Amino acid sequence: MTQASQWDIGDDDHPHEECGVVGVWGSPDAAALTALGLHALQHRGQEAAGIVSLAGQGQFHAHKGRGLVGDNFSNAAVIAGLPGHAALGHNRYATTGETALRNVQPLYADFEFGGFAVAHNGNLTNAHVLKRALVRRGCLFQSTTDSEVFIHLIAISLYSTVMDRLIDALKQVQGAYSLVALHNGALLGARDPLGVRPLVLGKLPAGGFVLSSETCGLDIVGADFVRDVEPGEIVLIDDSGVRSIRPFARPSSPRFCIFEYIYFARPDSIVEGTPVYDTRKRIGAELARESGVKADVIVPVPDSGVPAAMGYAAEAGIPFELGIIRNHYVGRTFIEPTDQIRNLGVKLKHSANRSMIEGKRVVLVDDSIVRGTTSRKIVEMVRQAGATEVHMRISSPPTTHSCFYGIDTPERAKLLAANHDVAEMANIIGADSLAFISLDGLYRALGRDGRDPAAPAYCDACFTGDYAIPLLDQQDNSERPLPLLQVANR
Repeated sequence: MTQASQWDIGDDDHPHEECGVVGVWGSPDAAALTALGLHALQHRGQEAAGIVSLAGQGQFHAHKGRGLVGDNFSNAAVIAGLPGHAALGHNRYATTGETALRNVQPLYADFEFGGFAVAHNGNLTNAHVLKRALVRRGCLFQSTTDSEVFIHLIAISLYSTVMDRLIDALKQVQGAYSLVALHNGALLGARDPLGVRPLVLGKLPAGGFVLSSETCGLDIVGADFVRDVEPGEIVLIDDSGVRSIRPFARPSSPRFCIFEYIYFARPDSIVEGTPVYDTRKRIGAELARESGVKADVIVPVPDSGVPAAMGYAAEAGIPFELGIIRNHYVGRTFIEPTDQIRNLGVKLKHSANRSMIEGKRVVLVDDSIVRGTTSRKIVEMVRQAGATEVHMRISSPPTTHSCFYGIDTPERAKLLAANHDVAEMANIIGADSLAFISLDGLYRALGRDGRDPAAPAYCDACFTGDYAIPLLDQQDNSERPLPLLQVANR
């Protein structure tokens, strides 16, 4: 948790969302459209939200706040204070840095070429190494987020144009990112060279353009999907249209985050050309083929387990029922998290639908198990509602490794699957049986023949420990010589 005073109820069995980014160019309602896009991407980050707008030449305006998008941008006066034809926004879930207003994005700085704002989804794996070198060089950091590294690398670059300075910065960072930036002349969008984090381009009916982490951010503002921003690509959007710049070679094997399909992306989004809802149903069907069990009812753990449970039920020929009801109006409790309240916490968010469970053999379908604490409470709740058997089926492989690319997962020592085999995990959570989809089965559900260890089609490091991007900060020895920052000029 990023704040000890706030306690997130019942979500510690899921990796937490990353962040969401939105950019709009060429609309008189740019800030309002950006706020709507952030609403659609609220699932990607609930800790804070911010918008920076651009009016005229160099007139930047900003509003940021902790909490949900609606807490910060539902007031018409706030939107009126963000005039201009361009804007960018960010939903924050803290994967690096404390949750403080100074860390809320977009980050903004005044350069010799004018104002520059940036919003970042992902995680840099050499941010600490670069930050130490930048601090020794004289750079003064105003936040504790890794995203500020971009600002300083752009500031010290000796290239003459904004684009060249950005490219200079991108070539020095390592990690996973989708980036949206705004300066006096253009809106910029970029993805990391392996395309781990998502970013899509859309076109507004009146002719403006939108960048968004997911297509649901386009749908809410009525923008037509144009295409995904490709791995390693920068798109430059200005009054003349959209241009593509490729500072990196096209990857022979991109590594898009496989967990976007399993959990992170909204079900109504289309990810890398594939509808997420359909994909999750196929994952559930594959799970049923691999680990079917005699049962009377298939019950999803809401909400993320619903599509996979539908696919499982259809493949298994077993009725699908909403045996667990979720209270959507509970986020973080105002009650002090004593041990007794922690034990009751799951019931604040989920309650058993006894009439669908009592006297039945139940298969619970969920997307993941991280620590196992919530799964144990869910199983116990279903048993107390009268289930005669409780079988747990998970639509992802066991999470055995931490993510360093922008997803908030615990350290490996706290991951249940890193320390116990499946039989032990079943005993810990109290299930009659437990099964996960196999890694090859997951790839088959995504339209592949299986996982090719020599060239995996996705980033699946949380299941395999195969980290495609070097973890330089994890390997860093603070006593070794600092890297020389590249400073170039043309």
